[in-house]
Amino acid sequence: MENTIMGKWFKRSAWLAGLFIGLMATLYAAAWAKTENALAKRYEIADAPLQFRGDAGELARGAHLYTVLGCVECHGEGGRGKVVFDAGPVARVTAPNLTPPAVAERYSADQLAAAIRHGVGPDGRPLRFMPVGDFKDLSDADTAALVAHLQMLPDSDNAPPPFEIRPLGRVLYLLGKLELVPAERLDHTPRVRTSPPQGPNAEYGAYLAQTCTGCHGQDLAGQRVPGTPPELPEAANLTPHANGLAGWTEADFVKVIRQGQRPDGRELHGFMPWKVYAAMTDDELRAIWLHLSALPPAPGTGKG
Repeated sequence: MENTIMGKWFKRSAWLAGLFIGLMATLYAAAWAKTENALAKRYEIADAPLQFRGDAGELARGAHLYTVLGCVECHGEGGRGKVVFDAGPVARVTAPNLTPPAVAERYSADQLAAAIRHGVGPDGRPLRFMPVGDFKDLSDADTAALVAHLQMLPDSDNAPPPFEIRPLGRVLYLLGKLELVPAERLDHTPRVRTSPPQGPNAEYGAYLAQTCTGCHGQDLAGQRVPGTPPELPEAANLTPHANGLAGWTEADFVKVIRQGQRPDGRELHGFMPWKVYAAMTDDELRAIWLHLSALPPAPGTGKG
């Protein structure tokens, strides 16, 4: 009698184990197929060719943008590339070397623009994890300045390890929990892109603050940053809500960007690259503050 019960138990356990393994195999096969299909898709980018001024002011603007748009945070000083983060079973995210021998000589100027604003490589295939949502509206003039800067970077033979999307990352992408291919959610219709006049005004602040949306959300009300491990805090609410910047002054905002310290004395988490944005000019920070102050208060999920 006991042997019969044990036999039934083992058979049931084996059946459940087999079912679980089969389901996991099916799930992973679907995740693999979706990932590979997304990465193999070709996009046609037909924006008008960039127009370059070819002067020192354009190069200086490009160098400034390389820093304050956050390019340096992923691609490193001098554009030499680096490992951005290694998230174990999810992915190893690396940013490539952008110096001329590595990238700039393989990409035309307009192909570099397509990579920056569309997240698409020279072969038409999408780039992985490129935060193109932050740069899709970068003006034609600013894009030209940034490309000019990249084409003048000092040569480097640095070779970061290859990017890897790992099993859990593929499954998360299948389930819509990981934005592996930002290009697939963009409108790639050709268009002219302009920027508001540079200066301490809210319109220019809105233009600059586009680079904040990748982490803080489209409404800047804070969110769990897509693809980040759970131990990292949510991106803060940047709207004038009680959960965000209500009660802050412009001086408080400038201090948190320049020094990484909140009005209550708390230090910003190291994931927030405030040292990058500290390179913004006084007018740029004032413009962003004016834009944030004019946003509708939203409860969001992050805490300011």
